[in-house]
Amino acid sequence: MKLFIRSYYRYVSSHQFHTIHMEIQRHRLVLITPPFQGHLTPMLHLATILHSKGFSITVAHAHFNSPDPSNHPNFSFLPLFYGLSDTHISSKNVVDITATLNTKCVSPIKEALIHQIEKANINHEKIACVIYDGLMYSIDSVARELKLPNIVLRTTSATNFLTYHAFVQRQSSGCRPLQDSMSLDLVPELEPLRFKDLPMFNSCDMQKQIAKTMEVRPSLGVICNTVNCLEEKSLYRLHQVYKVSFFPIGPLHMIAEEDSSSSSFVEEDYSCISWLKKQPKKSVLYVSLGSIASWEEKELTEVACGLANSKQKFLWVIRPGTIRDVSEWVESLCKDVRVAIAERGCIVKWAPQGEVLADEAVGGFWSHCGWNSTLESLCEGVPMMCQPYFGDQRVNARLLSHVWKVGLEWSNVMERNEIEVAVRRLMVNSEGKEMRQKALKLKNEIKIAVKDGSSYDALNRLVKTILSINL
Repeated sequence: MKLFIRSYYRYVSSHQFHTIHMEIQRHRLVLITPPFQGHLTPMLHLATILHSKGFSITVAHAHFNSPDPSNHPNFSFLPLFYGLSDTHISSKNVVDITATLNTKCVSPIKEALIHQIEKANINHEKIACVIYDGLMYSIDSVARELKLPNIVLRTTSATNFLTYHAFVQRQSSGCRPLQDSMSLDLVPELEPLRFKDLPMFNSCDMQKQIAKTMEVRPSLGVICNTVNCLEEKSLYRLHQVYKVSFFPIGPLHMIAEEDSSSSSFVEEDYSCISWLKKQPKKSVLYVSLGSIASWEEKELTEVACGLANSKQKFLWVIRPGTIRDVSEWVESLCKDVRVAIAERGCIVKWAPQGEVLADEAVGGFWSHCGWNSTLESLCEGVPMMCQPYFGDQRVNARLLSHVWKVGLEWSNVMERNEIEVAVRRLMVNSEGKEMRQKALKLKNEIKIAVKDGSSYDALNRLVKTILSINL
């Protein structure tokens, strides 16, 4: 009799799960991403996560810098033509492209969403929600006009998003432009950020974008690619300021770990993984400035000499287009540097960063401190040598060095002696060893958040929110 009862409940539970899963499958999500690597990648990770929860997925994207549909066979892809000129696209000017996108995206996205609604009705589905990247703020008005629930995905840190609020407040209160003498002053309520750490909003286009971003109030809330244990204070303040629900479900790449497909715009060179496997534990410095920032040839030479003089092993990404011919440039270096590169170094055009940082041979990451790179490094317990350039990178670098204390703040002077000292501080000295210990502690805290902690809870809350609005 007991066996029969257990079997019966097993059958009922299984039947209920199947019914619920089928119910969710009737709901389709439309995710809209801008054509930038650092924004496309987390959006695809989010799509993978939500698909695993039973939702059908459509990814709408620009016709250039497009994802490869063959890497995501379970998704529908919708290329959109925004009318950007080849000059616009080749400029790689993020601010200018974003401004143009928001001007020209409204009509094509509205048409595409109307078509998706009609198609969903035919297929007995429902467009449950539109999820769009925070850069594409114009979509908010389109979703409201079509009466579609909508959510914003913020791909930067919560703290960086707070800097937008600080900027708008300064503008509305009539504060004068920042003076050089204020650069080292702490920003009120954003300590330990200094004014020099804030993203520079010098152009009119950028200022308008920030103001419009802060005006948007998505009907269902904001998804943040962050973790409560990293940014609890900033998330709390955002909720107070923004008056909408926040879902800190990051790190997205970690939750979507079953998705091994690449969304990189540049082909990844996996030969560096074989090279890493031959190196001692925590002996390699990984050097990469991401998909936009780069060094000039003179700076590359200083980096090469600094790395050689540090006597440390290194894996160095020199992106295509950074220099005309890498082999020819290496041959132009002095003999001692060439020998150091041959004996202790590995240079590639692009690397599978997730796998690199996960390799036990990597003991440090010299980075531009983009948010995706920052999260990937934190998740693997790898301390960072910070060299921020623009946007949110200075905010992230300050968090790494002064809040989490797993990032090395150095002079950022591109001179070989300065570089040698900084590399040895991170890779050899006690300072770097302490950072590695703190980084490992953070890695474990993040794992707990993802497994059954704050990120796990936020994801479940997100799914329930989307479903509840569509009952």
